[in-house]
Amino acid sequence: MTTIDALQSLRPKAEWSLKVDGTLIWHDTDVSAPTQSEIDAEILKLQAEYDSQAYSRARANEYPDYRDYLDGVVKGDDTQKQKYVDDCNAVKLKYPKN
Repeated sequence: MTTIDALQSLRPKAEWSLKVDGTLIWHDTDVSAPTQSEIDAEILKLQAEYDSQAYSRARANEYPDYRDYLDGVVKGDDTQKQKYVDDCNAVKLKYPKN
């Protein structure tokens, strides 16, 4: 996570710019600029949230195509539907929630 992510999270509608050297220029007169401590804490929070969802991102890449299940529904093919469910459960076992 970056300072930009933190600023967008902390003050989503505020106007600001960030120089290449990392200097924050606060343009918004209606919203106060966050302190560096607030920015640092938000970066840590956002990173922790991102890290806690690693299993979800991994699962998304390996789940079978939902159209396989729907095809089984249309055809009335219980074996095909069960294979889809079994494949999904295998992915969930491979990447458990934290």
